[in-house]
Amino acid sequence: MRVWQHLEGVVPGFTKQYGIKILVWYEIHESREAAIVRERQIKKWNRRWKLQMIETTNPAWRDLYDEIVL
Repeated sequence: MRVWQHLEGVVPGFTKQYGIKILVWYEIHESREAAIVRERQIKKWNRRWKLQMIETTNPAWRDLYDEIVL
């Protein structure tokens, strides 16, 4: 699972570089391609928009990892 790879630091990138260990937001998509398109879209957003997206659905910044693996 891709989330596990990020949390364990086996995927190079932002999460590994900054030691990110909690999942505070996610989306489910119909296909890998759709997820990639959405990821690229969000990467272009400014930080304020990204923070607003997280705080709208997860205002306490809870770790959501268990919700998607159980």
